[in-house]
Amino acid sequence: MTDYPHLLAPLDLGFTTLKNRVLMGSMHTGLEETKDWNRVAEFYAARARGEVGLMVTGGIGPNLEGSVLPGAAMMVGQEDVDNHSVITKRVHDAGGKIAMQILHAGRYAYGPKCVAPSAVKSPISPFPPAALDDEGIEKQIGDIVACAQRAQQAGYDGVEIMGSEGYFLNQFLVTHTNKRDDDWGGSYENRMRLPIEVVRRAREAVGTDFIIIYRLSMIDLVPNGSTHEEVVQLAQEIEKAGATIINTGIGWHEARIPTIATSVPRAAFAWVTKKLMGKVSIPVITSNRINTPEVAEDVLATGCADMVSMARPMLADADFVTKAMTGKSSQIAPCIACNQACLDHTFSGKISSCLVNPQACYETELLITPAQTQKSIAIVGAGPAGLSTAMTAAGRGHQVTLFDRASEIGGQLNMAKQVPGKEEFWGLVDWYRAMIAELGITVELGREVSADDLQGFDEVIIATGVVPRDPEIPGQDAAHVVNYIDVLRGKVTVGPRVAIIGAGGIGFDVAEFLVHEGISPTESLPDWMREWGVADPAAHRSGLAPEGPQPEPPARQVTLLQRKAEKPGRRLGKTTGWIHRAALAMKDVKMIGGVNYERIEAGGIVVSHGEARENPTLIDADTIVLCAGQLSDRSLADALETRGAKCHVIGGADVATELDAKRAINQGTRLAAEL
Repeated sequence: MTDYPHLLAPLDLGFTTLKNRVLMGSMHTGLEETKDWNRVAEFYAARARGEVGLMVTGGIGPNLEGSVLPGAAMMVGQEDVDNHSVITKRVHDAGGKIAMQILHAGRYAYGPKCVAPSAVKSPISPFPPAALDDEGIEKQIGDIVACAQRAQQAGYDGVEIMGSEGYFLNQFLVTHTNKRDDDWGGSYENRMRLPIEVVRRAREAVGTDFIIIYRLSMIDLVPNGSTHEEVVQLAQEIEKAGATIINTGIGWHEARIPTIATSVPRAAFAWVTKKLMGKVSIPVITSNRINTPEVAEDVLATGCADMVSMARPMLADADFVTKAMTGKSSQIAPCIACNQACLDHTFSGKISSCLVNPQACYETELLITPAQTQKSIAIVGAGPAGLSTAMTAAGRGHQVTLFDRASEIGGQLNMAKQVPGKEEFWGLVDWYRAMIAELGITVELGREVSADDLQGFDEVIIATGVVPRDPEIPGQDAAHVVNYIDVLRGKVTVGPRVAIIGAGGIGFDVAEFLVHEGISPTESLPDWMREWGVADPAAHRSGLAPEGPQPEPPARQVTLLQRKAEKPGRRLGKTTGWIHRAALAMKDVKMIGGVNYERIEAGGIVVSHGEARENPTLIDADTIVLCAGQLSDRSLADALETRGAKCHVIGGADVATELDAKRAINQGTRLAAEL
């Protein structure tokens, strides 16, 4: 008996059967671009060994003009076929199935040769596309079909044809990007002709016993996007053309509505997929923010889809499915949808990985093997750095004792999880707690450790984190001045008007915390949809509410201040910073950069501007919150070094810039892998 009968049920496709209803959705990791095919193969093979039903690769270009960026992976010749054969053989040897995603970027291609239905420039690319003529369209069709044939030759079990997220095929569908008046434009029948033709010809080329997934945009979230009726019409024609499965795409990349960030409710768009159920006879996959077996099971049990796509959860834990099958769901490393090591890396030209699992995409480099010599290891600090070190070291066979002065594990994660939109951090702390129990790690909480307490251990690791930086503002000792730690821990009363000193990540988190009251929109899908202006595409074209975003009024009047003379929030995450800025703007938060903090008074804080300290102004505030950065807490490390005792210093105790859990976890994991 399983807790997940729907999720773990096989899916019969006629000519082949998938072992369960889990699809590892496509992610552009940058691995294919390394040309290290052993490394690429091992990444996918690890997930195949973890019992994923079907995997889809990152997007592979069918030609140069359709490639997402210069140097991106393509499938255009025999050498590519031979290289990809390394992947498919490794996956098949591991008992898995894998499809290759064919991604033609259209006007999203980051290069001067990009093409599109019409010469309409994308707002997220500096390159204007060339409008294709009939001959050019035929070339694109031929290249996509040839790409599918090469994927079949390389041993893939199928292909996913990318027709969503605002890429090439999606661009033909909507008047937002298709201004043509020929047989490829105008009426919807003409606009949907290209994706249908691509699927039809691909099916003819690869035969019947080959999976063709079509990724269909079910809610565009951009002006002049598709209606639900058009989505259904396209899906039915795609089925007739020969698709095996239809996968859900949500939103274009240029949409100003978040779709996969941590502040998006879990399974936030499963209802969109459900609207297609029963309208086609082939299996339908749903996607976006499905990150636990419980959520996935509920989605399937309530008839939202036949299969679920979970992409980033497979970065967080390659053994996600195996653990669900064997009653170990509490040990699944959770995807917290932070984007910090996956999408932020992708859009920065780096190899993707995972904040909670630094081994993701580094399977051949970051080797975690049993220790040859068992050691006794003391770790001081049970935040992300200390916890990741403890887990990795204990997993290798070391005897680990974890100390923390606090009464619970988690460190600053326990503050982050209080912020509306960061509820996933509760699950992260719960996972650490489960793994501590599973690995038999000794934990001593509520204990202030001295250098004397650490004698006798073979290795000592200091992960004591950070302490708030003192901004040294005249008047900061006043009763209405508080620090961010006490605010997030609920230890102080905050007035109706607030000035926050510091507009880094913590300042933004504190602002989010203070402008919300009651249930977080992340925990209430109707509230979240109203806040961001998402509507039923059956009622409103493209799923955009005509009245636009309608957030709840802010619980407090908040002003964010920073010394740097730049746009507040500019240094936030590459793919999530805009969400935080937009969310606070909707709550009327004032954001002011380039200020000097002159003095704090009873009625607020006086700031001036520029090096000349011009235009002193009183910012009215009943409460002033200090978020002016952090300093490393190195007191214990310094005491040990004074004695000549060796220790390793990691995490915030090593580098205090912001609160970087990604760096802390990676650093701790890599250290423990070497001990």
